[in-house]
Amino acid sequence: MARVPTDPTQDPRARQLLRTLIGRYIRDGEPVGSQTLARHAGLDVSAATIRNILGDLEEAGLLTAPHTSAGRMPTAQGYRLFVDSLLQVKPLPEGEVVRLRSELPPGSGTQALLGSASELLSAMTHFVGVVSVPRREQFAFRRIDFVPVDSERVLAIVVFADNEVQNRIIQTRRQFEAGELERVANYLNAHFAGRPASEIRATLLHDLRSAQSEMQALLARSVELAEQVLAPGSDDMVLAGQTRLMGLNELSDLDRLRELFDAFARKREILQLLERTVSAPGVQIFIGEETGLAPLEGVSLVTAPYGADGQVLGVLGVIGPTRMAYQRVIPVVQAAASVLGEAFGPQPGR
Repeated sequence: MARVPTDPTQDPRARQLLRTLIGRYIRDGEPVGSQTLARHAGLDVSAATIRNILGDLEEAGLLTAPHTSAGRMPTAQGYRLFVDSLLQVKPLPEGEVVRLRSELPPGSGTQALLGSASELLSAMTHFVGVVSVPRREQFAFRRIDFVPVDSERVLAIVVFADNEVQNRIIQTRRQFEAGELERVANYLNAHFAGRPASEIRATLLHDLRSAQSEMQALLARSVELAEQVLAPGSDDMVLAGQTRLMGLNELSDLDRLRELFDAFARKREILQLLERTVSAPGVQIFIGEETGLAPLEGVSLVTAPYGADGQVLGVLGVIGPTRMAYQRVIPVVQAAASVLGEAFGPQPGR
């Protein structure tokens, strides 16, 4: 029997065997042998031919054998070919989409929505759900108030268009009287309510340069306070379900698991990885070392951007073992991103 071509991925039999092998390995977590494939691949070929094809797939870096006499299991490269060209993904069943909509209702407030979304992603996939937090400057503010704290500190209370309230302590260069703070707040509320923070800062600076003397003092105070209280905040994300990874055989190495949980705690590296997918449409999948992060080499990350009014607000996704049921996880992530965007819905000034 002739061997398959040098590039086995061009051979329909090799592709079918690879699809079947990865499907069985994802389901059972055990290396898959040629006899098992002969029974389940649906090919009318001998076990010897199957072994030859598997040997070619292994030489191509798509499979590996943990022991000489054992069956084979997919490599990260094998998983990549599987998700890119062999996987058949179906839309999430309507009943589960209805569940997502019922638990991510519009008007819930940003933090509540993000917390619910991460919990749902974890519950529906049994892995880690992750959602990046939208930057505050993407939202308009509804109202702002200032309260003097001491000689060089002011409490700013900001109500944003998505119903979130933030209290920020800002450091000032001099003491502000209560009356001054009230005039600044009244000016900002009268002229800028309903506009995004980045636009407010730029407009204030422009107005200050062109203002007449009687307005300059008020505008200067407004700029000093607004530049701090409406400055871009630090990035953040919401995680749920980290402990679900602790019982998985693929992540049984305690040192590797500790590194992964340290990365969860630091957040910075995972946020940078999520940021790489913000401008990419649809689902993105990072498998093992493709993340470029050592702590994530043993896991996969499936992500999709979410947004409203044509604007991307953030990214959500699922972190789990490379041996995850991608055909299940991908539609969950797709649907959750769509429903979360619907929940934010049209917002004034955004």
